[in-house]
Amino acid sequence: MTTVLIIDDERPIRSSLRDILEYEDYKVLDVDNGTDALDILKKEKIDLVLCDIKMNKMDGMEVLSTSKTFTDTPFIMISGHGTIETAVEAARKGAFDFLEKPLDLNRLLITVRNALEKGSLVKETKVLKKKVSKTKEILGESNGISVIKDTIDKVAPTDARVLVTGANGAGKELVARWLHEKSERSSAPLIEVNCAAIPSELIESELFGHEKGSFTSAVKQRIGKFEQANGGTLFLDEIGDMSLSAQAKVLRALQEHKITRVGGDKEISVNVRVIAATNKDLLREIEEGNFRMDLYHRLSVILIHVPPLNERKDDIPIIARSFCEEICGEYSMPVKEFTNDAMKALQALPWTGNIRELRNMVERLIILSGKNITAKEVESFANPSQPNSKSRKMLDLDAFESINDYQQHAESLYLNFQLGKYNGRKDLVAQAVGLSAADLDAKLKLHKIEL
Repeated sequence: MTTVLIIDDERPIRSSLRDILEYEDYKVLDVDNGTDALDILKKEKIDLVLCDIKMNKMDGMEVLSTSKTFTDTPFIMISGHGTIETAVEAARKGAFDFLEKPLDLNRLLITVRNALEKGSLVKETKVLKKKVSKTKEILGESNGISVIKDTIDKVAPTDARVLVTGANGAGKELVARWLHEKSERSSAPLIEVNCAAIPSELIESELFGHEKGSFTSAVKQRIGKFEQANGGTLFLDEIGDMSLSAQAKVLRALQEHKITRVGGDKEISVNVRVIAATNKDLLREIEEGNFRMDLYHRLSVILIHVPPLNERKDDIPIIARSFCEEICGEYSMPVKEFTNDAMKALQALPWTGNIRELRNMVERLIILSGKNITAKEVESFANPSQPNSKSRKMLDLDAFESINDYQQHAESLYLNFQLGKYNGRKDLVAQAVGLSAADLDAKLKLHKIEL
């Protein structure tokens, strides 16, 4: 039931408002002073406040200002000495509306409904923002994870640049998010750029922006990621895939804290902390001429390596149970339990796709398993890309009518394996198997493999 708090030092006014609101099926609390009202707001779930302005001990404006430091409950201010200045001041301090005494019944009820509707929308928005933006915990108690957590606590409050290394799906992005979350820049934006997903000819425009007319499709001015992240953090994921020309401009931005939009000549100052991540061996890339050594040294003030899941299998139970609770909550179903043998079976699998693959596996088990998840189900529903899954071991060679049939089957298994290994990243799969993007798409279509 919706609860309304009335604050007024005149008993007849409180009684009259109570009768009106209770007739409309609202639950009503009332007090005659601001101090008691603030105590109630801190302890009770209040949906709306009707507050008089002129009161003894503490006036309504003070109650309104104080309440806004700890609650978003909407306030409707009421007064028998209303002026435009008073109404403006109330609105400036966060009041939903201002009503003059004597109160008009219809206007009162309409204002109450509108205020409650706005309050409900504010709460829903906060819940949604929390769901979207909440940074997940870094789960695990292995030595590697403990070192990462300790390093984050030490490094995050500084502005030191960090290079995060590790395999795809190991959790590099989560490390970057926590570095931002625990920094002095946490109230400013964290802007993420996947360098591997942006064509090399567009990466400079993406990072630094462009002026209108600077190239054929530049129909209007664009603000780049460096400017968007001003005052906050810029996360350059898969920086090992960045073109050399873009690397040179990033290096200049890090050295001078200035950028120039593509097609422009004006220097723009930026205050950005850069965190980079890669799954490549950048020292080898430097030797092969694919990455600038000076940029590497600029980025790697602090190095954080995220170990693959295969190197911390003792963390699998806590991670799997956390995923299970999260996914069951998303599907609005009771949380399923893993048997001890099921958990051992999970730990025995070779997790080439790391944390991402484990989450996919847990989701598959939740959907397809019974009340409790058993070892048999883990083995049955293991990803076909797992080299040691039963589907590989039990391959029936008599089922193939020709060597061409076998080759097609083997090709399908191999592509599935690579897609699992690279978490569906077709650009990386194409590079790994030696195919062009178009040829890979044709193969996937031939074998009816869907991502």
